[in-house]
Amino acid sequence: MNAALLVIDVQAALFDSNPPPDDGAAVVERINALAERARAARVPVIYIQHEREGTPLAHGSPGWSLAPGLQPAEADARVRKSTPDSFLNTRLEPLLQELDIRHLVICGYASEFCVDTTTRRALGLGYTVTLAADAHTTHDKPHASGAQIRAHENATLPDLTSFGPPARAVPAAQIAF
Repeated sequence: MNAALLVIDVQAALFDSNPPPDDGAAVVERINALAERARAARVPVIYIQHEREGTPLAHGSPGWSLAPGLQPAEADARVRKSTPDSFLNTRLEPLLQELDIRHLVICGYASEFCVDTTTRRALGLGYTVTLAADAHTTHDKPHASGAQIRAHENATLPDLTSFGPPARAVPAAQIAF
């Protein structure tokens, strides 16, 4: 199985906030452990960074940078995006095709937006997906806590069968490359 690890939007402006995302520090630790295992198995690690001019996520700004504590390697790929869909108007799909990737391990921020949208798009494009169940997060919302939103995504995304390729949600420590 040709796999890649996608780390979505784990950026300073989103994680250095008050309050921080639910379980944010532990999520960063789990992502670092996943990335280390992926690199050891020669699996590409791809950091996806959201950008929007005129906001703390403006390209090149301190807030656009990867979140403190995240440990990227120099050889890891970077992809810029401007919508919740990591594939839309980005170089992600051509990069995955070039690397002959067919399976994606997805983690990052925000569970209900960019993680959800990218997972659904990946399935629609024919990729199988493993959602790192405890390595994605979001901020609390008026209608649900970050923990409830993560639990909802972990239950909902693997239930999507109409795309064809399977998705599953697995704790990060159980994901092997």
